[in-house]
Amino acid sequence: MLIDLLFSWLGLIIVAFFILSQAVKITNEYERGVIFRLGRFAGVRGPGLFLIIPVIERMVKIDLRIITLDVPAQEVITNDNIPITVDAVVYFKVSDPKKAVIEVENYMLATSKISQTSLREVVGASNLDELLAEREKINQKLYEIIDRATDPWGVKVTGVTVKDVKIPEEMQRAIAKQAEAERMKRAKIILAEGEYMAAQKLKEAGEILKTDPVILRYLETLTEAAKEKNTTILFPVEMLGFFKKLKEKE
Repeated sequence: MLIDLLFSWLGLIIVAFFILSQAVKITNEYERGVIFRLGRFAGVRGPGLFLIIPVIERMVKIDLRIITLDVPAQEVITNDNIPITVDAVVYFKVSDPKKAVIEVENYMLATSKISQTSLREVVGASNLDELLAEREKINQKLYEIIDRATDPWGVKVTGVTVKDVKIPEEMQRAIAKQAEAERMKRAKIILAEGEYMAAQKLKEAGEILKTDPVILRYLETLTEAAKEKNTTILFPVEMLGFFKKLKEKE
């Protein structure tokens, strides 16, 4: 009789411990518990310790910290018909635990899929030059599209970054040749501009010489004298006026 009573009390203690373990819930500061009572939404609880009714109530725990999502590499053809491979990183967090549980089956998977689709859409509508030179603009477009799509799920996007743009090897060689041709073009333009300025100066000097026969004769003599070694050349006073005129022309 006593043994049966002990077993009864032991059974009650085990049942009570089991019920208590199911009733007591603890969530961290960065977590919330979405409570369902007989299948219906009953509120969001936490952080800290709280009780639920076992069997009748069920809790789904949601992490509110920022999640880093790597978007897999996507093969895309840009707006100027260049095939590339591009990947990205999306930073997001749950802003509304209720929506994150009720409105979407798996908010992590859904955010990943919409990120991949948006990446292909934005890159496909852009030129290669925009992807390489205006990366911040592309990031902003992706952020706006993904954030707008995930907002009904209680998910807030905090940032999107295009991580890497891979170009086919043959296209890299073509781009390198184009850049080299552009550099040569600029060098030729600079050289031509220099030659043009030099020709202008020579023309101006010639106009001055035509009006001053003394200087002209002196320069002719100077040219002949320069051919001889160990020659000392003295400049006459008239040359100062010539140099002054050249200076005024500049």
